[in-house]
Amino acid sequence: MTAAAENSLQLVHETPARLRFRLPMLVDPLIDFSWLETWLESIRGVTSVRVNRHARSIIFEYDGRPATRASIVELLGGLRRERIPNGESEPAEHAELGPMLATGLLIFALPFFSPPVRRLLTFLNISNTLIKGVDTLIHRGVKIEVLDAAAIGLSAWRGEYLTANVTDFLMHLGEFLEKRTERKSDQMLRRLLRPDPVLAWVERDGTLRQIPDDEIAAGDRIQVGPGEKIAIDGLVLDGAALVNQAAITGESVPVRKEIMDRVIAGTVVEDGRLRIEARHVGEDTTTARIARFIDESLQQTSETQRLAERMADRRVYLTLGTGALIYLLTGDQRRLSSVFLVDYSCALKLGTPLAFKSGMFRAASEGILLKGGEAVERLAEVDTVVFDKTGTLTHSDLEVTDVVVLDPERWPRDRLLAVTASIEEHATHPIAEAIVRKAREEKLNHIDHGEAEYLVAHGMSCPVNGDHLLIGSRHYVEEHEGLSFDLFRRRIKTLEAEGKTLLYIGTRHEPIGLIALRDTLRNDAAEVLAGLRRLGVQNLVLLTGDHQQRADAMARQLGIDEVFAEQVPEDKAGVIEQLRAEGRKVAFVGDGVNDGPALVAADVGIAMSRGAELARATADVVLLEDRLGLLIDAVDISQRTMQLIASNYRAAIGINTGVMVGAALGMVSPVASAVLHNGTTVGLLVRALRGLGDSAPAQRVLLGDTITAAVGSLDS
Repeated sequence: MTAAAENSLQLVHETPARLRFRLPMLVDPLIDFSWLETWLESIRGVTSVRVNRHARSIIFEYDGRPATRASIVELLGGLRRERIPNGESEPAEHAELGPMLATGLLIFALPFFSPPVRRLLTFLNISNTLIKGVDTLIHRGVKIEVLDAAAIGLSAWRGEYLTANVTDFLMHLGEFLEKRTERKSDQMLRRLLRPDPVLAWVERDGTLRQIPDDEIAAGDRIQVGPGEKIAIDGLVLDGAALVNQAAITGESVPVRKEIMDRVIAGTVVEDGRLRIEARHVGEDTTTARIARFIDESLQQTSETQRLAERMADRRVYLTLGTGALIYLLTGDQRRLSSVFLVDYSCALKLGTPLAFKSGMFRAASEGILLKGGEAVERLAEVDTVVFDKTGTLTHSDLEVTDVVVLDPERWPRDRLLAVTASIEEHATHPIAEAIVRKAREEKLNHIDHGEAEYLVAHGMSCPVNGDHLLIGSRHYVEEHEGLSFDLFRRRIKTLEAEGKTLLYIGTRHEPIGLIALRDTLRNDAAEVLAGLRRLGVQNLVLLTGDHQQRADAMARQLGIDEVFAEQVPEDKAGVIEQLRAEGRKVAFVGDGVNDGPALVAADVGIAMSRGAELARATADVVLLEDRLGLLIDAVDISQRTMQLIASNYRAAIGINTGVMVGAALGMVSPVASAVLHNGTTVGLLVRALRGLGDSAPAQRVLLGDTITAAVGSLDS
């Protein structure tokens, strides 16, 4: 029996670029349909996938190529329920369309029925709205659902059956478009950086096997060739390739990856071939963690959102009071219905979170992860930015500046550097990577050695041609191994005064060398700081462990206002708290494990892309690309998002107040009131999506999907 027959897959319709399958397992409401659509869209050549649980069907739009069609049939034919994770059930778009379709048919058929039948059918049609209003009044108090039910009920009671049904239809249409827009915005964010399931070639039992990415284990060796997606976070063991990282970091130019370079899940090899050791797999990969951050951020509510919700609820009482006053003065139930249909709450409650999500999507498209509306809100208010020097104003990649030979007869410079690099190939910290990179640049040969022993946070020891080399910190080689570098203290002090990091090298019996490393100032550091000032940041602060003299020199070079030098890691959070105590809105930019407390202490914690995992987890904002200029984009997007929210708030209040005045004066009918209210809400939602300018293609697709939702959903 074939796989397709086993899962009862059936092709029910086909055009040159479209396939529709029926798959009985889709009736299961526990399936994570968002995951399933994303997984199927990962097939090369597929442009879109839509799952309809109620019809048990899957519709593919693709490039029309036979190879793509074959891939779709093969993948779908082998699909098993146990391979699909559980999650939220499919959005009930078809259930939402049902009341609209029923109401639409009733509106056209209404003139052909007698008055008693019209009355009966109208009250049956609007019964859900009336029941919902009563239930809301009992359990939640006076909300917009109560006013809607009252307005439609009044029209039906007065015999205005067409008005009641048209108003009910418009309300359902507006609600459908609002919910679909909100769902689609969430889906865009989740899909933007969600790792697509892929197949990978893994070395197992001396052979090369292709397995799903969720079966890869840490420590596995995988091979990736041209056009293939990297399934894990790992370290390159062999080979060289150009890797397209645009989906993760936003970089438009492919990046060259060689031995000892790190690679990220979700990136694509464009040219060349790599052999990679898996370090982080499955839910531990960078893109999986980013996806979790996005999911968590969608659940967070900012103070602005909470304020909008409170204001919206208060406006319900304004509408109720205005309607009651108008009825007392005029006794006109038609005016009362028109006033009750003026709804401030939808535009305020939905427009604000959608604007936040639009800003988050735009930021993510640029390579910036904003963890929720509260992060956007606080970043827009920042007036002080504190930089931890290393990895922020300077590059996180260290470079070797000096190779100091202490025993030139036995250990000449090139041999010292070559053997150190050969041993350090087995470590993954930045110092090791810099030394290996330096040896590769100088084309030094690999030197054979015994098994290297790695002591975390101390160093390495390794037998080499009869000697036993010790490589690490001064504390390690002197306190643990009994060597003394006192004879070279003057040279050591000179290098340290220059702000360099030192690696100490010796044998069991004597010191043999030093390797000095230094981080370099980013070329765009001064430009970025000037850009922050243009955006309203008043204070730029440098926080570093460097000597005061060196820190002051850097501050003068970059135009920094304040310097806190010679700071030990545990004092960083204290500096942040001191600045906040002065009434400043503080953002802290860091990338190290020791930056965690400072990131938490700041109003906004910002982590660089190559920072420690703890820093990225703690931060409110993560720059996904190692480019300081993204900091300007993050602040700019946050400020424009808050400006958009403010202008949408004013528009919602102004337009709905105008409609209410017209309704109170008898100039706006109940139907017109419903049209104007729902039109205003949808218009502000669209503006929230497009308000940041030159929207991304996915945003334009979302707008098109929203407008054509009712027609498109009928297709399946």
